Amino acid sequence: MPRIDYDEDDAADGAARPDWRRRILTWGLAAAGLGLGLLIPYTLYLNQQVSRHFGELRWQVPTRVYARPLQLAPGLAMDAQTLRTELDSAAYREGDGERPGTWSGGEGKWIISSRGFQDVDGAVAPARVEVTLSRGRVARLRDPAADRAVERVRLDPARIATLYGQKQEERRLVRVEEVPVLLTDALQAVEDRDFAHHRGIDLSGMIRAVWVNLRAGEARQGGSTLTQQLARSGLLGIGREQTYTRKFNEILYALLIEARYDKGVILEAYLNQVYLGQRGAQAIHGVAAGAEFWFGRRLADLETEHIALLVGIIRGPSFYDPRRHPERARERRDFALAQMHGTGLIDEAEYRRALAAPLGVTSTPGSLAANRFPAYVDLVRRQLARDYPADALQGAGLSVMTAMSPAAQGYAEGAVRRTIEALSNDERPPLQAGLVLTDVHNGEVIAAVGSREPTEHGFNRAIEAQRPVGSLLKPFVYLLALAQPTRYSLASWVDDAPVDITLPDGKRWTPVNSDRRSHGSVRLIDALARSYNQATVRIGMDVDPRRLADLLRTLAGIEAEANPSLILGSVDQSPYAMAQLYQFLASGGEIQPLRLVRGVLDPEGRAVNRYDKAPAAAQEGDAVAARLVTLALQHAVTSGTGRQLVNDGLGRLKPAGKTGTSNDGRDSWFAGWTGDHLAVVWIGNDQNESTGLYGATGAMRAWSDMFARLPSAPLEVGDGGLDWQWVVHGFSTEAGCPEARRFPFVAGFAPPFQPCSYYGEEEIADGGYDQQAGPAAAGDQAPRRGGWRRWFGIGERERDPPPEAQPVPPQPAPEQAPPQEDEP
Repeated sequence: MPRIDYDEDDAADGAARPDWRRRILTWGLAAAGLGLGLLIPYTLYLNQQVSRHFGELRWQVPTRVYARPLQLAPGLAMDAQTLRTELDSAAYREGDGERPGTWSGGEGKWIISSRGFQDVDGAVAPARVEVTLSRGRVARLRDPAADRAVERVRLDPARIATLYGQKQEERRLVRVEEVPVLLTDALQAVEDRDFAHHRGIDLSGMIRAVWVNLRAGEARQGGSTLTQQLARSGLLGIGREQTYTRKFNEILYALLIEARYDKGVILEAYLNQVYLGQRGAQAIHGVAAGAEFWFGRRLADLETEHIALLVGIIRGPSFYDPRRHPERARERRDFALAQMHGTGLIDEAEYRRALAAPLGVTSTPGSLAANRFPAYVDLVRRQLARDYPADALQGAGLSVMTAMSPAAQGYAEGAVRRTIEALSNDERPPLQAGLVLTDVHNGEVIAAVGSREPTEHGFNRAIEAQRPVGSLLKPFVYLLALAQPTRYSLASWVDDAPVDITLPDGKRWTPVNSDRRSHGSVRLIDALARSYNQATVRIGMDVDPRRLADLLRTLAGIEAEANPSLILGSVDQSPYAMAQLYQFLASGGEIQPLRLVRGVLDPEGRAVNRYDKAPAAAQEGDAVAARLVTLALQHAVTSGTGRQLVNDGLGRLKPAGKTGTSNDGRDSWFAGWTGDHLAVVWIGNDQNESTGLYGATGAMRAWSDMFARLPSAPLEVGDGGLDWQWVVHGFSTEAGCPEARRFPFVAGFAPPFQPCSYYGEEEIADGGYDQQAGPAAAGDQAPRRGGWRRWFGIGERERDPPPEAQPVPPQPAPEQAPPQEDEP
């Protein structure tokens, strides 16, 4: 055997070499063990995070605010332009009228296919209806499939606002089965072809993405799976910084998500979470919100080209923003279409058609605005405040069903804008406005404007502008007088002569008419229609300012000092408060608390609160008094301070209305109503500077502009409780009698009859019948007690004491002259 020679150094090296390797192995195993020891608890922590964040996904859904459903029925006032506006607001589109959310036709005949939706009274099924319009009304509704008449139909409402939590994230949750199959398949074709097979990460997909990007010379396809994208999108709290730690966390999250949830759950979460755009501070998340944001459509209504664009811009919603960068967006869409075609999702013909189609993006996001109607939504929040804490509505996934009419809101905003533009000049201070529009049938507020710029957030003049109301209170002075039919009727003579009242502190108040003239004895109806101050003060002092203060408190919750100057409107109130007050007259004597919210639905569509309770019917006495005042204010439009409305062509609506002006033309008011709608308008200056506007030359112009466009029924005043008589010389007479004038009286209180042949003789010296006292003064009628007389003690005695005998409550003297009515 040969001898091997080696020296001691060689032996030492041989001994050291295995020892070094053992140390490396030992340290490696120790490091691996330590790593696993740390990774296991870290993985458990991440697993807990996955569970928690997936469970919280539903609480990120904002609360949405909806307009009222458009309810169509034969006889409803409606025109083609208004119907088109309502449909556009609710994201209906012109089409075949067959698919839900589409309409066809137009002008006189429409075919509308509605979508099903949840309302405060339950589910409303989708419907297809033929609507015929004629002469400003719905003439007929017909089911074209069954060829039968339909009594009414409700169309799903427009989305008008969103209430957020701390994050302004727009999101509309959908179930995966509600998403078009083409969209989910296209998503996988473009973003993750092996989604159905991988377990969170896809090495082959990464290699394929690198190859596609190298061939294109740019980054066109990512290597991350849908699960990884879901993990890093913010759902699980991973930051956006590009670091190895972030990528490592993303991979671990993806593996954990795949281990805990099945593919359907993961895909559904992705569809609801994916980021698809931005509008200011509002982030758009989820394919359903993205479809509305970019196309103004619901998912079910998307065409192939829309789906391709929606999927395509996922890679970079800002970079591929189709509104700002249409060429980039088109190139990205066409790439997605090519992937859909290449994987067999669409055939050649559909591929070519979609390539030639426009992007189909709306010019503005529209329906996803965080708050397009700040004044109205502010009033909604105020109504809900008594039932919901400030943060309870935000991010709770509720649906707030309001009474807003999108078309009426648009007409109101346009009227305010056009009127202020027309009135503004270098001699006037900057003008502002507040407007409230209600439904006279139920007290619902269907529109509100809080500024000359309707989308301006901040000071809401519809409710926060507290300004002197002037002559808007006069009708309620006359209401109290007419509730005493033994003393007053619209035919009564009142003295419009100078009036001098001594106040409790000894000061004297001498209000005058706007034209600085006295008009002698005038009919009560004319004193109100022409807004005579002196005659009104005489009546007001007779009925007592304290009763007027009580009436304001009862009808609208208005607290006012019972000064004599209250008769001429020396109280500061908002358009909303005055709308609440006038709602009593417009509704025919019903107590109707104004409301904006019809109900609140939970995320499952169940009603958790309803506010649509029908108001109580008017008491007989209240209804009669309200009818009399309404007739007088219709006379104000035809022959008094509102006569310009007739010149504007609104005589067809037979409106009733009252102008109001504060001292020096600082505030211009108008309150008027038709058979369907009441609107109160204020125009003035925020610094309380003089505008030089009367009620008729300012606010009434905005009212006229709005009602020239808003479909509304004429105001027909019923005859219930009234007795119409021709009157001359204080007696009822025949219709053809010379100089006779027709007046309504409370039934049983008309003046006695005298034939027309009787007049001309001296038997009727001194004017005959006492028209102010009425027949009860002659002992032939006992006073009747109704609603007003019960509320305010009127009618408990046959005659009240004369005005000079009624004590005036101690009140401080006004520091400046009380407001006077300054009508032209």
